[in-house]
Amino acid sequence: VQLQASGGGLVQAGGSLRLSCAASGRAVRRYGLGWFRQAPGKEREFVAAVGWSGGATYYEDSVKGRFTTSSDNAKNTVYLQMNSLKPEDTAVYYCAAYPTPVIDYYWRAYEYDYWGQGTLVTVSS
Repeated sequence: VQLQASGGGLVQAGGSLRLSCAASGRAVRRYGLGWFRQAPGKEREFVAAVGWSGGATYYEDSVKGRFTTSSDNAKNTVYLQMNSLKPEDTAVYYCAAYPTPVIDYYWRAYEYDYWGQGTLVTVSS
């Protein structure tokens, strides 16, 4: 499975961005998709996750109500809509493939098999 993340950029606090993660390869829909982020000097942390075909969604507490993740099966693409962005959201954002469509341990980065290259999101105050 190959993952290509895009959509990062510079935005002012309160603004919005939509990240995309295009998946390709064998049986991509057997995987769940997660979003993680890593800020400078910090560990990688879970942000959101979703299964294909309208599966359950999961969010880290600090992004609940602001971020929404969804999947487009026709395009094999997962999105992360980020609204009301804050400077503390600044990080490199990664998408990753979880080995089953049901994401039982969605917060554990080591459970994910494949990772995209990351896209930088910078939120200015």
